[in-house]
Amino acid sequence: MQTERVTFLTTPDHKAALDAFAASNGKSVGHVVREASARYIAGAVTDDEEQLVVLAHEVREAVPKMRADIREAIDAIEQANRRVDAVLAREVPRP
Repeated sequence: MQTERVTFLTTPDHKAALDAFAASNGKSVGHVVREASARYIAGAVTDDEEQLVVLAHEVREAVPKMRADIREAIDAIEQANRRVDAVLAREVPRP
């Protein structure tokens, strides 16, 4: 694996915390920083997933109203059809 060096500045306390965390987990500081940054970058995907969750919630909220509106439209069409049928029935010549 080809690698590149990344250097960043931090406080002595943060460096000590990194050293202690890495040592307590049997990892190098570099490994801990790589893992943490990979998780941070992957968080962008999480933001997309969170947006999808919000969108799915909005869809779940909207669907019942859409269904009710469709039922209402179907009822109105059926009522109009009955009126037309009634009018046409009166216009049919009777023997």
